[in-house]
Amino acid sequence: MDMSIFDSFARPPCAETLGWELIEAEEATGTIRVRMEGKPAFCNPGGNIQGGFVAAMLDDTLGPTVLVKSGGAYYCATISLNISYLAPARPGSFTGVGRIVQLGKTVAFLEGELFDAEGRCVARATASARVVSTGGLDRG
Repeated sequence: MDMSIFDSFARPPCAETLGWELIEAEEATGTIRVRMEGKPAFCNPGGNIQGGFVAAMLDDTLGPTVLVKSGGAYYCATISLNISYLAPARPGSFTGVGRIVQLGKTVAFLEGELFDAEGRCVARATASARVVSTGGLDRG
């Protein structure tokens, strides 16, 4: 997968905040692996990454699958995001794996997991998302 698809768009501030980095992408299936950083600033009083940040990491894992599968022609806007929290997420590096379950003309169905540095799955997600043309996006 040519990394230039992501390089041809302005990097979103949320990706900067999460330390989003593409590891690999498979255009044929729309499957991606990304790395993100769970910062201490994301922690709740118990020292674990607050669930909203885990959800944001999963949202930023699933969404780019449509951009990859469409060769940069489309991105998606989340309609619904369902998270199952499986284990406490401690600060550190995380790997997200996202897949397209079904890609229609207007709606995509997505799924994925978030793994901690030890390879433990800390959360799973399913989502539905609106398919939107990249024509109006900032090409920064």
